[in-house]
Amino acid sequence: MGRPGLALGTAGKIRLHPTPSGHRAVAWYRDYDGQCRQVERSAKTKAAAEAALRLALRDRARFDAAGDITPDTRVSVLAEAWFTGLKNLSPTTMQAYRNRLDRQILPGLGSLRVRELSVGTIERHLRRIADEHGPAMAKMTKSVLSGVCGLAARHDALDRNPVRDTGSLQTPAKKAPKALTADEARTLLTELAADEHARRNDVPDLVAFLLATGCRIGEATAVTWNALDLDAGTVDITATVVRVTGQGLVRKSTKTASGARTLLLPSWCVAMLRSRAGRIGASQEVARRAMPVFPAPRGGWRDPSNTQVDLRAAFSTAGFGHITSHMIRKTTATMLDHAGLSARAIADQLGHANSSLTQDVYLGRQVASTRAAAALEALRPPAHQQ
Repeated sequence: MGRPGLALGTAGKIRLHPTPSGHRAVAWYRDYDGQCRQVERSAKTKAAAEAALRLALRDRARFDAAGDITPDTRVSVLAEAWFTGLKNLSPTTMQAYRNRLDRQILPGLGSLRVRELSVGTIERHLRRIADEHGPAMAKMTKSVLSGVCGLAARHDALDRNPVRDTGSLQTPAKKAPKALTADEARTLLTELAADEHARRNDVPDLVAFLLATGCRIGEATAVTWNALDLDAGTVDITATVVRVTGQGLVRKSTKTASGARTLLLPSWCVAMLRSRAGRIGASQEVARRAMPVFPAPRGGWRDPSNTQVDLRAAFSTAGFGHITSHMIRKTTATMLDHAGLSARAIADQLGHANSSLTQDVYLGRQVASTRAAAALEALRPPAHQQ
């Protein structure tokens, strides 16, 4: 009976041979393609030659012959392979991942070999990012790095994903969310309407729309005239505007099914939108249908980031320098909460996905509650703003 063959990924007995310059260690290894190949390493002493061969056999055992990622692959190559394989992600997510690779992972770890990605090495790298850029940046970097190392593990270039064994990153306690009162919201709208610079940047109407709907800035800037039904008093929220490197401003569909929604508008918001439509002119009725309701001052899609700058400046001039655009969205949610609407109805208004599988999958939520529009009537601006 013949000697049994080597199992896949295993080596035979190590043999040592003298050479003019030292010693050579040799062993047969059965690769994952089923072929047995001779592996050898040389050194000045027997012990050194054998140690070098055992290290080579260990790394070879991690090699997946079906792929091109090995323990000796550079992390920079591994990271690019991971990023290239990403599918069905939003442009903003792809851009965020690209930024973390280019700004945190590749500069700090890109020159390492995959086999050098130890738990300690990654832990120190993440801690340094947390110290220099904050815990939030470190957490996103950790998420991206976990995906990169997961790819290496699937190719057997790593025994396991070392990112999973790193310590948790402490984040500061979240502050309780704040919101404006109805009186403060009305005062804000009044001050914005009186500010010539804010009017020139088309801030008053935009803020009024944000208060009336609870939309995100990107969603509001993506609303087109054909998404409005002013007779029914509704708006379809189906897209958002984002900036993508190399493409500029892009209007894309909402990320989740719950983000696509039809909202009923309070009557004062409908009146404001009718006034805007009138300023465009009836002769442009057909041409304006696919135009943004809140375009950039020079036309085209309005950049959400630039809009944030405009809002901060306008809020400061109006005496509300302490608030943020997110507080506008929180104000809408708080008004609905005070009016007695359920958490489900508020989530529908804001475009939040619910954690309940039953509500997410089996309940049709095409139009948000009519009580939402009624509750938001309390934010009606003074008559001179109509």
